[in-house]
Amino acid sequence: MSLEALAYDHQDGEEILPHCHAQAQLIHSISGVMLVGAAQKNWVVPAGHALWVPPGTEHQIRMFGSVRMRTLFMPASTWPWGGQHCQLIAVTPLMRELLVAASAIHPGDGNEQRRRCLHELLLVEMDAAQTVGIHLAMPRDARLLRLCNAVISAPGDETGMEDWAQQLNMSSRTLARLFQRELGMNFGDWRTRVRMVLSLQRLIAGASVLEVALEHGYQSPSAFSQTFKRILGQSPSHYQAVRG
Repeated sequence: MSLEALAYDHQDGEEILPHCHAQAQLIHSISGVMLVGAAQKNWVVPAGHALWVPPGTEHQIRMFGSVRMRTLFMPASTWPWGGQHCQLIAVTPLMRELLVAASAIHPGDGNEQRRRCLHELLLVEMDAAQTVGIHLAMPRDARLLRLCNAVISAPGDETGMEDWAQQLNMSSRTLARLFQRELGMNFGDWRTRVRMVLSLQRLIAGASVLEVALEHGYQSPSAFSQTFKRILGQSPSHYQAVRG
C-alpha cells in the first residue's frame, strides 16, 4: 500500500494557496496552529491533532506561529471511516512519533524495510484514532477576518465587542449583526469555540487545567472545565489523561 510521509516547516503568517491532491492527506502539526479551509468549512488544527483531507478536496492553509507540519499521503481506502469527509483527529503520542520517524526517511536511502514497518504501524494507530467533533466558521468579510485571526493568535485576549467595533470603524450593533450573518453565532460563542480548540494542544503538552484556563481567558479551572465539557463532551482532565 503506497504511503508517503513528508516534513515541512512554515513561518508565522505563511499561507499555502488553494490546491488539491490525487491522494488523501493527513495534515499534522507538531508545533504551532494551522487554519485549514476545506470542503466549505474551516478547521483549526492545533499541535497534537491532524486533519484528514479526502482525495480531490481543495484546501488552503494559514499558519499561526512557527508550524512544524508532518503530513501523510495515502489512498482514501486506508481510512477506517471511509474517508469521504474531512475529520479532525486527536493524534496519540505513538502516532506522532511514527509520523516524525516516517517523514525523516526518504525513498532510496536504504531504509525501505523500516519505512514499510512504520507505515504499517501508522495505519494501526490511525484505526484507533478518535475524532474531535468541532470546526470553526470563518468569515469572508475582510474586517471580520482581521478580528478572527487576532483571536486565534491570542485566544486569552479579553478585548470586547465595543473595543473591536471601534478598531474596525463600525458600531457594536453593526459588528454584532455582521458576526451573526457571516458566522451564524455571536462573537462570544465563536471566541469560546476558538479557546476550546486551541486549549487542546496545551492539555496534550501536559499543562495543568489551571494553567490552560488562565491562558485562555478563564478566571478559574472550574469555569473552563464546564465550558470544555459542554462543547467537547468530556472534561479536560479526562481528555488529557487518555492522550497523555
